[in-house]
Amino acid sequence: MREYELMYIARPKREPEQYEALQERVAGLITRGGGEMTGLDVWGKRRLGYPIKHETDGHYVVLTFKGGEELTRELDRVLSITDEILRFKIFRMDHRK
Repeated sequence: MREYELMYIARPKREPEQYEALQERVAGLITRGGGEMTGLDVWGKRRLGYPIKHETDGHYVVLTFKGGEELTRELDRVLSITDEILRFKIFRMDHRK
């Protein structure tokens, strides 16, 4: 299994419970897909560099996980159709020396 980092920006103006539910949904996708969560870093609300879908702020979350290519494809598919998410990016973390 490779290690990945997922960063997503959720729509602002939501209740804290809604952000937690979204985090749990993403974590559930990872574990159901055979992956393993290794870290979670919630940055919270930040100003965007430019408007995205008519929003100027976003709720940032960065998480790390271990999994395979199949899992990253499924995450990409599901997150791209999730209305609460403005943007996301999945990075493969290379541990080269």
